[in-house]
Amino acid sequence: MRVLLLVLVALGLLGASAEPQSRFDNGLALAPPMGWNDYNAYGLQVNEQVIRDAADRLVGSGLRDAGYVYVNIDDAWMAADRDANGNLQADPDRFPHGIRALADYVHARRLRLGIYEDAGVKTCAGLPGSLGHERQDARQFAAWGVDYLKYDSCYAGEGCGQTTCAPVREHYAAMRDALTATGRPIVFSICSWGADRVWAWGAGYGNLWRTTPDIAPTFASLLSVFHANVGLAGYARPGGWNDPDMLEVGNGMTETEDRAELSLWAAMAAPLIAGADLTTASQQTIADLANRDVIAVDQDPLGRPARLLSADGGLDVLVRPLTNGDVAVVLFNETDAAADVSTTVGHGRYTMRNLWEGTTAVTDGTVGAHLPAHGAAMFRLAKG
Repeated sequence: MRVLLLVLVALGLLGASAEPQSRFDNGLALAPPMGWNDYNAYGLQVNEQVIRDAADRLVGSGLRDAGYVYVNIDDAWMAADRDANGNLQADPDRFPHGIRALADYVHARRLRLGIYEDAGVKTCAGLPGSLGHERQDARQFAAWGVDYLKYDSCYAGEGCGQTTCAPVREHYAAMRDALTATGRPIVFSICSWGADRVWAWGAGYGNLWRTTPDIAPTFASLLSVFHANVGLAGYARPGGWNDPDMLEVGNGMTETEDRAELSLWAAMAAPLIAGADLTTASQQTIADLANRDVIAVDQDPLGRPARLLSADGGLDVLVRPLTNGDVAVVLFNETDAAADVSTTVGHGRYTMRNLWEGTTAVTDGTVGAHLPAHGAAMFRLAKG
């Protein structure tokens, strides 16, 4: 039996933040963005029908009403060449009605459309990048009705291959300023895979910044991404978030692992961008993604991510301060064997809700659970 005992004397000890020199303030992403992206399920095989189906499923499944409002198109949506005026154009076979019509379809369902581009000369799939075309492309996105831009970092300049160079900050600044100049509210997602310690300066350039390499639908990948991101809590706050990549919930991990990912991402105030094929996703996957209690922690307006208070032999305790003095606690078992994990948060009387079991109890501040291998438990504690 493994027991962790921590006494958190004051939640204020969680709050020391790294203050960037400047912050990009476009009034957007005051909570971590929530939505869906095609890449994890479809790779480079995206098309118009995939996006329409995802939008319809977000509505029909209840995920839109739970907060998943962005429908994001990833790489491979565009034609191989710009048009005669140098404008980006959608691949005519994959998107025969164009992006403007697709945006209208998405907006009609009270959703928002996201799109993908690259800060280099080519996207990661080898299609036209935005380097040198930032203002033109930003105007195009705004005219199409785009609400979110994921801006990747392949082929960032001379001598840079697909993944060997991240773009210099000036490339991101150029697109940031171009988006601002359009006057349209567009969330700006910097996708630099954690290069050049992006978390230390990303808040001056975008609304979220990728802190890790691409995630894969395995527990080993989940664990690697979690370890890379969890120590960066001090860099995130409303309007600017650490992004440990999209969710793999429903893409082949166990339900225990899926719930662990959602618990950890919510505790870390990470964007919740689903990546499963929603047209074939199980009811359990939909229910897990739609857990309102877990989402409420992720979207908490205080905007302070959890700190990792203990990691004793792969048994982790994360604590996140919430509005109204509430506290979120995640107990996480990284190991391959079941284990007991516990902690003590403050002292006095608390009402404690188990966010996955939906049960409520009274505690003196002690939180504990018997966790399966790769499992997590998530609790919300309210004083009194």
